[in-house]
Amino acid sequence: MYWKRLPTSEIRNTIKKAFDRNVRFGKSKVMGLPISSMDPRIFQKEGVQQSPFLYAMLQNANHGGCPTQGISGDFFEGTEQLEMEAIQICAEQLMAGKPGMQDGYIAAGGTECNMQAAWIFRNLFKRKYKAESHQIAIVHSEDTHYSVWKIANLLGIQQLVIDVHKTSRQINLQDLRTKIKKAKAEKIEYFIVVANMGTTMFGTVDNIDNLTTVLDEEEVFYKVHVDGAFGGFTYPFTHPKNSLNFSNSKVTSISLDAHKMLQAPYGTGVFLIRKGYLNYLATTEPHFMAHKIHTLSGSRSGANAISVWMILRAFGSKGLQAKVKRVMDLKKKMCADLDKKKIEYIHDPYMNIVAIHNRHMVREIQHHYNLVPDNHDHPTWWKVVLMDHVNESMVQSFLDH
Repeated sequence: MYWKRLPTSEIRNTIKKAFDRNVRFGKSKVMGLPISSMDPRIFQKEGVQQSPFLYAMLQNANHGGCPTQGISGDFFEGTEQLEMEAIQICAEQLMAGKPGMQDGYIAAGGTECNMQAAWIFRNLFKRKYKAESHQIAIVHSEDTHYSVWKIANLLGIQQLVIDVHKTSRQINLQDLRTKIKKAKAEKIEYFIVVANMGTTMFGTVDNIDNLTTVLDEEEVFYKVHVDGAFGGFTYPFTHPKNSLNFSNSKVTSISLDAHKMLQAPYGTGVFLIRKGYLNYLATTEPHFMAHKIHTLSGSRSGANAISVWMILRAFGSKGLQAKVKRVMDLKKKMCADLDKKKIEYIHDPYMNIVAIHNRHMVREIQHHYNLVPDNHDHPTWWKVVLMDHVNESMVQSFLDH
């Protein structure tokens, strides 16, 4: 896994050149689309030339299509090219995909990415295999992100929520097998499987090999989506030989959140999927766009896409690896101290979350460090998340309480 870092001046110049290839509000005559720059009476331009992201925000590029399906070539081709480069780095370097064999785009966050994947698989099952909605189920652990409950509701498909072991938080494989058998008996034949690369509460990473072994033994037809919204920019650095990526033939799509460890602006996710699957979302109805729309959101902020490219290029793979290592070193320090104090906690060794049992917590600590419980009414665990802004003195102060 390697990509080159670029100096700030080169990043700034590259973005400027990209916008020079876009339609330019105030210079180009744009009268055929409902697009515009941000209102200069509200958003002043003074001083933004030295800030590439603010410059991008004010230029207000609209990325409507999916860049890996072809640059539109009409209005925003310059910045769409930067988005495509960011997608290629994420798919091929971070997620071990083969060059040119993945599609993707910068989405509005992990929820949209998860929805996009499930929507594609549902349409695949319906269009290619003539499945009915009641024959399709989405399968996930009880610790999976709340977006999956939304997805089942919105797509009108069944939902199989699998129990986890209460200390390891790993999927209970016997419960998985039992519920798959029951689903088959109820004529459910197609399964959308969500595998977690870091749950939001415990940082748990699902064992995909165990998961797919059960599914294969039960002889069901399934597609796997990896929810890497929390761990996607951490786990590949801490566990580079993992199988929750495109090197695993059973993984079809992946979601990442750039607004977590990567520290992009909120509302910045990364959707990745193997080539060929986006066809199940392509619109067939006539429309005014020159290219097909393969995305859930349609119009998207080019600035958010550029922010992902900027961060990836500003750090390079080595810089991001060092960033992740620092927070993991803090986590190791925390765990070692908790062991000495005989405090019960849960953690994944490759992730930057530590969940501490409620019996060790007091309201002062919960409030002072803004901790979040697994259940607000009846908490059992409180999570501590080691992010970039967390420093050694903050960790030490927490441990000294």
